[in-house]
Amino acid sequence: MSKDQVREDPIKMHKDANNLMENGEYETARELFLRTAELYTKKQNFFDATTLLYKAGECGFALKEYETAIKHFSQSAELSFQKGFDRFGVSALEYERDCHNALGNKAKTEELEGKIKEVKEELAKAF
Repeated sequence: MSKDQVREDPIKMHKDANNLMENGEYETARELFLRTAELYTKKQNFFDATTLLYKAGECGFALKEYETAIKHFSQSAELSFQKGFDRFGVSALEYERDCHNALGNKAKTEELEGKIKEVKEELAKAF
């Protein structure tokens, strides 16, 4: 197996990114989460792709880079809802809302509150 194949092993990359995040190396972790999410998407492993987009958002949030975090949480939510991971999508929307709130974007925060409430109500009806 070549070095490239080893380096591009999404499972190893996923674990490495988690370790980086746990050690507070948020910028490096975020980049690795994003690269790994791309690989998972190519392999049609959409659940792990949504998870790593979410984790990239968490890294941005920890760094107080809210605009970047919003982008990743939004991507995670969008893919989650497309693939039926609705509860996970709600979590991503909640974090996206928190980012907008931190930036003082009151209108967007309220818009997301409404969307979160709406999705939660729909999920409650399903069960």
